[in-house]
Amino acid sequence: MSKPVHSCALLLLVLSVCLISCRKEPGLIPSEGLVEVEGGQLWYKIIGTGEKDPILVMHGGPGGTHRKYHHLTPLSKDRSVILFDQLGTGRSGYHQDTTLMTVPHFVEQVHRLKEHLNLDEYYLLGHSWGAALELAYYQKYPEGVQGIIFSSPYLSTPVWEADADTLITTLADTIQLAIRRAEEMGAFTTASYQHADSVYWSRFGNRRPGPNHPADTVEAPSNRFMYNYMWGPSEFTATGTLKTYDNVGGLKDVEVPVLFITGEYDEARPATIYNFQKMVPGSDVYVVPESGHSTMIDNTDDYLKGIQEFLERTER
Repeated sequence: MSKPVHSCALLLLVLSVCLISCRKEPGLIPSEGLVEVEGGQLWYKIIGTGEKDPILVMHGGPGGTHRKYHHLTPLSKDRSVILFDQLGTGRSGYHQDTTLMTVPHFVEQVHRLKEHLNLDEYYLLGHSWGAALELAYYQKYPEGVQGIIFSSPYLSTPVWEADADTLITTLADTIQLAIRRAEEMGAFTTASYQHADSVYWSRFGNRRPGPNHPADTVEAPSNRFMYNYMWGPSEFTATGTLKTYDNVGGLKDVEVPVLFITGEYDEARPATIYNFQKMVPGSDVYVVPESGHSTMIDNTDDYLKGIQEFLERTER
């Protein structure tokens, strides 16, 4: 016996409502904007859209900017990628207010942006100093974080300095001597030190300098004052407020999927990254071949491949 017509119509209506309610909300809208934070306004940019969980990106430094991170754009084909400049640098303006240059203040900036964008479920990606920031942020605000990508991570000043010491020993004796003398005398503007620093950077920093990304069309100057205040004038030894910073133990607090990604010749040495992995059960490591600290520039394709595979594994 066939069911009454009105019963079939009611059933179809219920099914339609269920499908609509179960469908994930549309992604963010590609745009740029400003959000009020303590001390000023934070600039952000949303690249791409889609229903998959967005990625919130934290740049390096301290005092770096979002520039170069447009290389992450291919990840935005089915999700949003959110770039921003930390307060005091890039398009978030310039300041020398040292009371705002603390890890807790930077954490609150990220949280304010998260609330402004109404992020519910999302990934974190932090590069270099940005990795320290994302870990500190996750420790305080873990809700909604679906996974963390530690890109060439700085998590500890003692560990970072030890890695630098190891890498310096692979350079020519004259380069090592120039670095040692500069460190001893605090003379970081001499021609010999500048040359030594450039050699180090060409080996372990940016091995394949290239043109700017086509989307990097707007000036976004870094904040050298912030870098010197928090880290110092030398790449190899911290003298600023981060001199004793060490949050490697914070990795034990992470309870979401994790990817550690670094370059084959990175300042964040692969050997160190594998030690970090041991502290996060089930985490992954991806070493980007033929790249230094500027992994997303030196070998963009492999860098994106490692991240995309991690996202697919996590979401599968």
